Amino acid sequence: MNGHATPTIAASDPVAVLVVMGVSSSGKTTVATELSRRLHWELADADTFHSAANVHKMESGTPLTDEDRWPWLRAIAAWIDGVRAAGRHGAIGCSALKRSYRDILIGDRNDVRLVYLKGDFDLVKQRMKQRHRHYMPVALLQSQFDALEEPTQDEHPIVVSIDADPSSIAAEIIAQLRLPASAA
Repeated sequence: MNGHATPTIAASDPVAVLVVMGVSSSGKTTVATELSRRLHWELADADTFHSAANVHKMESGTPLTDEDRWPWLRAIAAWIDGVRAAGRHGAIGCSALKRSYRDILIGDRNDVRLVYLKGDFDLVKQRMKQRHRHYMPVALLQSQFDALEEPTQDEHPIVVSIDADPSSIAAEIIAQLRLPASAA
């Protein structure tokens, strides 16, 4: 055993929250937004949970450390637990690059599912260069890929390529989860 909390997920388990993960510019927020729109669920963007100090570090081109991230991850986990406790549903875009981060966000919460937006470095870099008004500089992209620990089978991720448009990606995720959604 690897020491990680491993949820046992059955196809019949209800999904309360989707954590849409990936490196910066992989489309986490866009896909989470599309999922929340189609499913009529709450939406959150993990970037809004960062402290001002974290944002300043990233804006200045300094990668965050794990110590910088722990309070951020705990705040996101609290949002997830609040949604679940209220009997609601939600989707959140969050990098969740390391297994230890995902253990905080998902852990043994059987009703929280991980969606991994997978893309290669060159495609993500191209998208990152096209972004405006975002604090993550292109120079930090390599640090994101270096830190990335792709989800393993025991995390039961839904892995989706970012090669398609966000609408198609959301439709694929919804189909894999067998969730009812509006077509619009």
